[in-house]
Amino acid sequence: MRKTMKKAMIPIASISLASVLLLNNAQILQVQAENKENSIRQIINDELPLGAPNLKEKRTAENLAPGVTHTKITRGKQSDEDFFTVDVDFVDTYKQAKTLAKKLESDGYDKTRIEKITERAMDDKEKGPLGFLVRVGTFKLEEDAKALQQEMSNDGYTGLRVVFTGEDGKMTTGPWVINVIEVDPEKYKGKVVPALANDEVQGKETLTEMVERNHALAGINGGYFVVGSNDGTPGDLAGISVINGKLISEAVNGRSSLLFPSSGSDASIASVSSYIKATSTDGADREVDGVNRMPGLIRGCGGTGGDMTTEKPKHDYTCKDDSELIQYTFAFGENTESGEGAEVVLNESGDVVDFRNNRGGEIPNKGSVLAGTGEAAQWLREHAQEGMNIQVKSEMTADDKPLLLKQTTGIINGGPRLLENRKLSINAVEEGFHWEENPEFYYRFGERRNPRTLAGIKENGNLLFVTIDGRAPGWSVGANFEESARIMKSLGAVDALNLDGGGSTSMIVDDTLVTRPSDQTGERPIADAILLMQ
Repeated sequence: MRKTMKKAMIPIASISLASVLLLNNAQILQVQAENKENSIRQIINDELPLGAPNLKEKRTAENLAPGVTHTKITRGKQSDEDFFTVDVDFVDTYKQAKTLAKKLESDGYDKTRIEKITERAMDDKEKGPLGFLVRVGTFKLEEDAKALQQEMSNDGYTGLRVVFTGEDGKMTTGPWVINVIEVDPEKYKGKVVPALANDEVQGKETLTEMVERNHALAGINGGYFVVGSNDGTPGDLAGISVINGKLISEAVNGRSSLLFPSSGSDASIASVSSYIKATSTDGADREVDGVNRMPGLIRGCGGTGGDMTTEKPKHDYTCKDDSELIQYTFAFGENTESGEGAEVVLNESGDVVDFRNNRGGEIPNKGSVLAGTGEAAQWLREHAQEGMNIQVKSEMTADDKPLLLKQTTGIINGGPRLLENRKLSINAVEEGFHWEENPEFYYRFGERRNPRTLAGIKENGNLLFVTIDGRAPGWSVGANFEESARIMKSLGAVDALNLDGGGSTSMIVDDTLVTRPSDQTGERPIADAILLMQ
């Protein structure tokens, strides 16, 4: 009787547990799978870490192909507390700022403010304020701020900027417009590849044109590049570029890049460096300074061989060297850059088949051209005459480990790194995004909100390509480096990096530009892109 009563009084919770224990293996696996799916769904539905919690956020998603989704996220609204103002100067000390503020006030400009900029790069070893910003005016309309800018310019003030305070990097309510393409490499039957504008280094092309010409499913803009001829060859990648396993541009040594594997492994993000050497049959060898670019102008720096003013990475800066050896392949275009110096034509085997006493000749479809200036031109004259053989060897490292070109089909340059193994790891100083002599550069580039293009890799190997519209008050205020890192982490990335942004930020989905160009002239022509080929 006692046994019967005990059995009859088993709690309901115990009965449920007992029932679960009776499930067969298939049922248990199904329950586990459903729990995992619910967990993933919860992560996807978590709001972005932008602005205050609980801002209104809307997401719309569409499947572009098996294994490819596009999600548009809008969040927040324009804050009544944000306004347009005129930045007068960014100075090192409060004393300098106070002196300038007094002069402005004596000239009749009221509402003069001094703002201490305290945020520094995550890997900046210096302490204390980054600098002091002197501002004038508070305007709801941009045209009124521009009118003040013109008035001050007429009074002799220079370097003035009209800015929107919602882009300062401080707390705001937005708004933000973010587009996300996620690719599951196991399910997507196409390929994700880097591509050159016009299929060559020289010149640029809009992302819209690149996607249309390649009949791609979707695409985003790629790495940094030379814009104007004063900084090198327009369209030259300002950093590493590998297309179809071939080196197109040398690295800004130590800068983070996105690596696409040849097969059998996931994409990765790594600090990439390249080293190239030419060796003659007479035993002489010499460093090759660059690939497919203008000799003497090194955009982004990070080279070797005595470049001035630095061999460290320095973003948006052009280092110089009047004695360089440059290798040209047919990917550059039909002809090398013209000018004084010397160049030799090599066949596929490295045999010298032609010697030229000036630069600016035809590049063979197969083989290459070595062009020299200064001492490098003399090296060619002594060690690269017709009948001799020159072997050009490239060595690359990724996170200080050897990387063979055959191990990767493509590399897109970027920087700085944003996430490493799920942790914020923004190495802006190491990668050249902080100029010691001009702290304002980092403030403008890394601390203020700008349009951004980001790439990330999830734990399961899925690729994330993300754009954040910016410089568009009322539409989207953009993001700074830290916000970009937190966005990528919230989307599930374990590793992530920053790609070229600003006016270059662009994304095409199903032949439609889904981003809003921040350049007044519209969509910016770019040098390379990441395309989803069908």
